[in-house]
Amino acid sequence: MPNSYFELTVTLDDAFVESIADFILNIYEEGLELGEGKIIVRSESDLTFVKEALVSLCESLDNPIEMSFTLQEKENLDWIKSYQDSVQPIEAGKFYIFPSWYEPKAECINIKIDPALAFGSGHHATTFSCLEAISSHIKADMEVIDVGCGSGILGLACTKLGAKVTLCDTDPLSVDSTKENFSLNAEEYEALWEGSVNKAKQSYDVVIANIIADVLRFIVKDLKSACKKDGLLVLSGILDIKEDLVTESFKELTLLKRTLKDEWVTLVYKKETN
Repeated sequence: MPNSYFELTVTLDDAFVESIADFILNIYEEGLELGEGKIIVRSESDLTFVKEALVSLCESLDNPIEMSFTLQEKENLDWIKSYQDSVQPIEAGKFYIFPSWYEPKAECINIKIDPALAFGSGHHATTFSCLEAISSHIKADMEVIDVGCGSGILGLACTKLGAKVTLCDTDPLSVDSTKENFSLNAEEYEALWEGSVNKAKQSYDVVIANIIADVLRFIVKDLKSACKKDGLLVLSGILDIKEDLVTESFKELTLLKRTLKDEWVTLVYKKETN
């Protein structure tokens, strides 16, 4: 084991932690430690390239995200164990989400997710609220599509409830992570592809899209088309300041439930038969 390792701490507005962590995982495939308003990246190799990529990202945005960086070389204590100790299991709805170094809970529906392998472990408000919605609305033999599946956690939750699940994501790393996590949980999906919902060849009882408000608006027609009549759409990843943009796009649907958690909104719609 090397005598030292590198640690990059990124400090930023907590509202952007998930999206920036997702960006980092596109260029650096190891585990990240997420905190309130910060992301910590550790490696035995120099992490300057991650810092430079984030600086370039900021410069390319129309509305730059304020970020500060601290890059240090540290004595190599057991930082992997330290990282594992920082990742706590969580209960959301009927589900217990836990990393593989914890034991499952007999009284819950267990989903094993290793954050070192995939982003999306139930802690973020959007994922948490979607898991609650899934607990309330998903029934056995429903046909479900998870659009922008990330780690596959939401599709896994539906599968655990007996649904027939299809997943897609435009990010190839997310597709790989979903495969790994379904395998880790000994579960199977109906279909999984790299791309968006416009590649769907059928309609579904439930369409889940935990993305961001701007993307939800951009693919609104495809999301609606993928949903059966009298089906449900579970939409999340919506900052409260952008909620009106989404509700305007889906205004002809019936809003069944709105959940606000930590400035993030989750909306459950029904596609009523006219």
